[in-house]
Amino acid sequence: MIYQLYQAQADFLAPFRRGADAWLDLWGENAAVRRLASGRLTAAAAELFASAVITHARPPFGITSTLIDGEEVPVREEAVLVTPFGTLLHFVKDGVAPQPKVLLVAPMSGHFATLLRATVVTMLPDCDIYITDWHNARDVPLADGRFDFDDYVAALIRFLEHLGSRNHLVAVCQPAVAALVAVAVMSAAKNPATPHSMTLMAGPIDTRVSPTRVNHLSEKQSIEEFERRSIATVPWRYKGAGRRVYPGFVQLTSFMAMNADRHMNAHLAQLRRLFAGDVEGAAAHRRFYDEYFAICDLPAEFYLETVVRIFQRHDLPRGEMYYRGEKVDPGAVRRTSLLVVEGERDDICGVGQTMAALDLCRNIPPSRKTYHLQTGAGHYGVFSGRAWQNQIYPKLRAMIGTA
Repeated sequence: MIYQLYQAQADFLAPFRRGADAWLDLWGENAAVRRLASGRLTAAAAELFASAVITHARPPFGITSTLIDGEEVPVREEAVLVTPFGTLLHFVKDGVAPQPKVLLVAPMSGHFATLLRATVVTMLPDCDIYITDWHNARDVPLADGRFDFDDYVAALIRFLEHLGSRNHLVAVCQPAVAALVAVAVMSAAKNPATPHSMTLMAGPIDTRVSPTRVNHLSEKQSIEEFERRSIATVPWRYKGAGRRVYPGFVQLTSFMAMNADRHMNAHLAQLRRLFAGDVEGAAAHRRFYDEYFAICDLPAEFYLETVVRIFQRHDLPRGEMYYRGEKVDPGAVRRTSLLVVEGERDDICGVGQTMAALDLCRNIPPSRKTYHLQTGAGHYGVFSGRAWQNQIYPKLRAMIGTA
């Protein structure tokens, strides 16, 4: 019912948004209207209303070139391995000497992989980047089956095997646990595609440490309550009709509620920018929220297992994590260098939660384990922005270069 209610609301508002767009096309740049304060305010309100809309389509990465040694090099996207629930996407740089192959694992947590656009842009000059481009579950037909936590781990292993030997893995936020499980499983099996280095950034390895509001909410409700309140069925109009999902709009609503004042103030500031004609400032706001409001649904079984295994039972740090019926031992990881990155002001993944990986991977030599706490950084500051570019990435690049 929750999906049907959301869809009904979206359908109801759609003609009003189209009306706002039509008004802007007709009068938005009219000189006479712009001379009046009331005209500018109406135009600003119309644009804010028309643009503040949730979408379910992946935005483009829009990365067409990068600079290598001062030379502009063209970049193109190539889908090298396509599965029902995700694509292994390669950012190809033709004519460039071989570079370290890196699998960048994007979260499957309600947003598309394009959330890591800034991460990709920073790494492209030095690395051969592949990214997990997860699909919107509401567009995956029921005939393609389930996708649970073990399937996620299996997908990472398959992607790493496609990259071949001498690859590196970087997991951002939610997939840190699955990434560590995948590397442990591959290490135990002596898989030749086991990564030479693994970077875990702001991920919930052990949420018993410095629990955040997100962690408290995960433990407060039973999994039955989560299922009753959060799981919905995809409506008939979409390819995944009948599939049970955790809707992206539910996740988005939860995140926005955590910082409601911040988002409200941001939109009020945008109204003032539009009224004042601050084109550059308004464009920056628009770029952020175009990405933030682009959401995707998660397979219900993956979401519910993630809540139980990572946030409620804490299977990995308790030594009770299983993959395909076999117990996972992080101690099997011996030859993979490990970098752990956390943000001092992260309100989603508390300080110490990702650092737990250093103790779990007990057989990696100390000389190949590195921890970095980024002063002043929140969750998103760990993988985007100046701190990521100037302080975090140089450490990651150095580790990849020596692993």
